[in-house]
Amino acid sequence: MVLLATLPGAVPTAELAVDVSNLRSTKGMVRVCLTADPDNFPACIDDANATTRSIPATTTSIRFGGLPHGTYAVAVIHDENNNHKLDTFAGIPREGFGFSRNPTVRFGPPRFAAARFTLQSDADRQQVRMRYLL
Repeated sequence: MVLLATLPGAVPTAELAVDVSNLRSTKGMVRVCLTADPDNFPACIDDANATTRSIPATTTSIRFGGLPHGTYAVAVIHDENNNHKLDTFAGIPREGFGFSRNPTVRFGPPRFAAARFTLQSDADRQQVRMRYLL
């Protein structure tokens, strides 16, 4: 693998670990979206290059490997009823949510710039603290 990194045109890659804390229960799934596209953050719906994963809420860490160095942001939801979406009431999330760098959340999700981080070494770790409003 060291040889591959020295070849002309080889793109350096890294591993990212995302640790999730403050889950209020072990019910359902934790849904994670990793994106480098500010226009598709935090939903990642129209981002063909986004990486999405779902893990049981009993698991609090997930790894992404082979990522090119660059700028990314992570969005996490705690889908407690496992219906594959963030449930809301009058626009207020009823389930947990969190973002890389744990930015302050006021009205609506943070902008990409508030959650972005640069992946520039072999490995990095982001700690996402879940929040519940209802």
